[in-house]
Amino acid sequence: MSVTLTGHARPELQKIIEEMVDSGFVGVTLRVHDEHGEWTGSAGLRELGRIEEPPIDGHIRIGSNTKTFTATVVLQLVAEGKIGLDTAVDDYLPEFGLDRRITVRMLLQHTSGVFNFTGEYFEDGTFVPGITATTAGKEWVDNRFHTYQPEELVRLSLSKPARFEPGTDWSYANTNYVLARLLIEKVTGRSVAEEMQRLILGPLNLTGTIQPTSETGIPEPHAHAYYRYEEDGQTRTVDVTRQNPSWISSGGDMISTTRDLHTFISALVGGTLLPAELLAEMCTPEAKAGYGLGVFVQEVPGGGTVIMHNGGMAGHAALMYSTPDGSTTLTAALNYVDDAAMSMGVAFQQATQRLVAEVFGGEQAGSARQTG
Repeated sequence: MSVTLTGHARPELQKIIEEMVDSGFVGVTLRVHDEHGEWTGSAGLRELGRIEEPPIDGHIRIGSNTKTFTATVVLQLVAEGKIGLDTAVDDYLPEFGLDRRITVRMLLQHTSGVFNFTGEYFEDGTFVPGITATTAGKEWVDNRFHTYQPEELVRLSLSKPARFEPGTDWSYANTNYVLARLLIEKVTGRSVAEEMQRLILGPLNLTGTIQPTSETGIPEPHAHAYYRYEEDGQTRTVDVTRQNPSWISSGGDMISTTRDLHTFISALVGGTLLPAELLAEMCTPEAKAGYGLGVFVQEVPGGGTVIMHNGGMAGHAALMYSTPDGSTTLTAALNYVDDAAMSMGVAFQQATQRLVAEVFGGEQAGSARQTG
């Protein structure tokens, strides 16, 4: 057990993260900022076979929390007059022949209808696979250092039927955010990493946050990520901490820390990064899933609201929650053994529900959502 206090003791939070480890996670670190001050704690292991706990403020692959960063950059470019939120994406990226009805807003809100290149799950339980990297199992492990180009991921998506007519429904698709990445690069003439540094990482001094392309490493300190698969009747568990994140691109490739995620989400909802009118647009949810522009907006029992995104990335995961005014935040880093069956999914959802209920309790209690 590891606890760092700048507020007061929170044994109930430590108990939850220890029970998360008991439920199957390798390790968990948690950071909470609220009226009691700052609290951090860790439980479990940094690495299988060793005794060290996950490092407080260790680096973690943050998965789909990347989408919140990417959406913020797009909206900052809207504020600079370089992008129109309701302009056809085809005006900026004509090389793909996108449906002219798809707007920039639809990309950020997952209402474009484009096929998800990591595969589509349908309501009837069927699954249509995407790129080879996400067929999972040994194939994913063997190909985890392969480099995919963002354009390649988009073209694969567009070779598949659209899920619905643009603007008529909601479906979570990583493709939307790869298109957003290409949009950023097209209108600025700079890489998404350069724009991320100019607009977010530099101004907020997020020195633990990285926007990679195909770099396979992760800075120390960090907890280790694992992937499990079956081969010849045997279960094999592989350390996949090093991998090439180009297979997910801006759908989920960034690396950060719980400290930086706290700084980012509190600055974002506090109005430091976006003009008030664009922040309001970002935090206005569509009806089906409660997704704004790069964030989930959850109305919770008792009348409260949390602005949030979660993300999982092959044995690493990150949580990021805030009250709308930024006064209370919860950020967490998890390392675990992933597999094709996503067998940690139920434990993930149950644990995040408990954490959010504890931190945003009473009128702010709510449930969590696993977002990939």
